[in-house]
Amino acid sequence: MLDVAVILNPGSGSSGGDETAARLIELFATKGREATILAAGPGRSVADQARRAVKEGCRVAVAAGGDGTVNAVAGAVAGTETPLGVIPLGTLNHFAKDLDLPFELEDAVQLIAHGATRRVDVGEVNGRVFVNNSSLGVYPRIVALRRRSGATGRGKWLAALWATMTVLRRRPFMAVRIRTADETIVRATPFVFVGNNEYRMEGINAGSRPSLTGGHLAVYVMHASRRRSLLLLGWKVLLRGVDRVRELELFQVEDAAIEIRRRVAVALDGEVTPMDPPLNYRIRPLDLVVLAPAAPEPSAD
Repeated sequence: MLDVAVILNPGSGSSGGDETAARLIELFATKGREATILAAGPGRSVADQARRAVKEGCRVAVAAGGDGTVNAVAGAVAGTETPLGVIPLGTLNHFAKDLDLPFELEDAVQLIAHGATRRVDVGEVNGRVFVNNSSLGVYPRIVALRRRSGATGRGKWLAALWATMTVLRRRPFMAVRIRTADETIVRATPFVFVGNNEYRMEGINAGSRPSLTGGHLAVYVMHASRRRSLLLLGWKVLLRGVDRVRELELFQVEDAAIEIRRRVAVALDGEVTPMDPPLNYRIRPLDLVVLAPAAPEPSAD
């Protein structure tokens, strides 16, 4: 049986490869824990290593990487009692930020070694788990094009700009039918975004979530009708908030089926995978055990 299985993604933003692995083993040892590093590489994906850790009965499964790494490890432990630890080594680290996790290696190890557990929701689409969000439309196409360029470092942002302009020059709209328990809607849209709980859409905390235990999916459907209006709509959301932007619909649901005519690229926590329709989404309330600080008490009105 493994004590702490650290699934390390050497390709993450600040992982550092062998140097980081050695440092993590040392830090866990100072906390009285034995860490086993399971690094991803050729022929052994992060998901493969996460499943191996669970199969070997690890006491804790740690995702050392970015949101894509967290997604893969969460997919292996969601629905079990094996807790997920996170060492944020990616570029954006949305899940870690929403859980208020520490970003310094030593602090992250301390929390994993001796921290308390709590339960959070996860989303699921066609059997695949996501901890942050899933989307279809222009965003997955932009991500796929950027990664095809092979750019790294600062070049990734230039590649992202090039990919965005390339996607928007083509026909960026798709016809979707969204079925929920209460209604069915049909839209021509460039973008559908499904959040594991609702996102803040304005102010300095835009893009974060006030809660990971709300027990619902937040489905956002964009109404932009022209390429130019896609950029304008993005600014409106940031400046006014989602509730004040009539071109962006929000549905809070426990499950939804998205029908589209063809096989489609779907983003799951930033990782893109092709899926066959319909896309069956559902929330899995409190189905993931995480090592994290206690959730803040709700403020009084």
